[in-house]
Amino acid sequence: MYPSLYYAFKDLFGIDLPFLKMFQSFGFFVALSFLVAAFLWSKELKRKEQEGLLSSTTTKYLKGQRATKAELLTSGIIGFIIGYKLLYIIFNFQAFTNDTQGFLLSLDGNLLGGIAGGVLSAYMKYREKEKTKLDKPIWVEKEVHPYEHVGNMTLIGAITGILGAKLFHNLENWDEFIADPIDALFSFSGLTMYGGLIVASIALIYYGYKNKITITHMIDACAPSLMLAYATGRIGCQVAGDGDWGITNTAPKPGWLSWAPDWLWSYDYPHNVNSVGEPIANCLTDKYCMHLVPPVFPTPLYETLMCLVLFFVLWYLRKRISTPGMLFSIYLIFNGVERFFIEKIRVNTLYHIGNFAFTQAELISTLLFVVGVIGIWHFRKLNKNNTMRKASEV
Repeated sequence: MYPSLYYAFKDLFGIDLPFLKMFQSFGFFVALSFLVAAFLWSKELKRKEQEGLLSSTTTKYLKGQRATKAELLTSGIIGFIIGYKLLYIIFNFQAFTNDTQGFLLSLDGNLLGGIAGGVLSAYMKYREKEKTKLDKPIWVEKEVHPYEHVGNMTLIGAITGILGAKLFHNLENWDEFIADPIDALFSFSGLTMYGGLIVASIALIYYGYKNKITITHMIDACAPSLMLAYATGRIGCQVAGDGDWGITNTAPKPGWLSWAPDWLWSYDYPHNVNSVGEPIANCLTDKYCMHLVPPVFPTPLYETLMCLVLFFVLWYLRKRISTPGMLFSIYLIFNGVERFFIEKIRVNTLYHIGNFAFTQAELISTLLFVVGVIGIWHFRKLNKNNTMRKASEV
């Protein structure tokens, strides 16, 4: 396992670069998944616009206006935070690389760096506005294509997705939240995928509605990229060993898997980022010297493989399904089925209603499957009615 990029580079290439300890493997793959999703989403939105399924809109903005107090204040606050942390990190770099999360989430910092950063950031915003200042600001119309919203939508999806993932994780692990709410809210660990998906989806659908992007085509364009992003993110779970693994698996590898390496069937997650398990004999690293005993199912790897297959299916179908909203409904069904069955061999918190036990993910995946089925029925009916209405108008 590689808790950070430092351990990956050192093991794979023999290069000792201590500063890479600040780049967590899980965070790296999460960031990569957002970039992958943004690229494919933009590509699909462009295709749909070229086919006449989406259209551009116009927006007005005031050109030549001087920097407002709100803009200067916002820039100053952002610059203060960056300078406050950055100068502190520079003077305590070794400690920062050993505990990156702790440094970033603590209130510790350098006040002089914060003041300098705030002043510099506000001044840069002022100079930027001065370069385009006009004696009399004018209103200008600008054409905006749907794919040009992808940057904003990716940022909104990232922020609301992380907030949703933290919210649902804390709801699922309420006892841990009550025991230490500060750590539960501000730690980088503890993210529930479905929480991120639900909250980010609501935020992005609202954004699309406000910016007059046809919602059905927008979510259809996003469906394949969501599946691939999830597959990429799960690589981070597997590489870092973040605790999102399966139940104990001490059964012998079945004959039909004889061609596969043993770790594909049962894995002990050595050097996992959570430092869970038993000590590794003669461990030579400075930390992360634990592995699981007994080993478990490597479920993040299974999910990556399954979601890659499902991505290619969605990618194949995207040009062959003409009913708006249908592809996203199929995505919901795929997502629900995949997650429901992987939950059978994953470690997770159980809810109990009488003698019936289930996980939060099983409940949500079932609901997604139902919503997907209803969506297929609804969008097919809606498309049929629209087709009949257009035919009668002719």
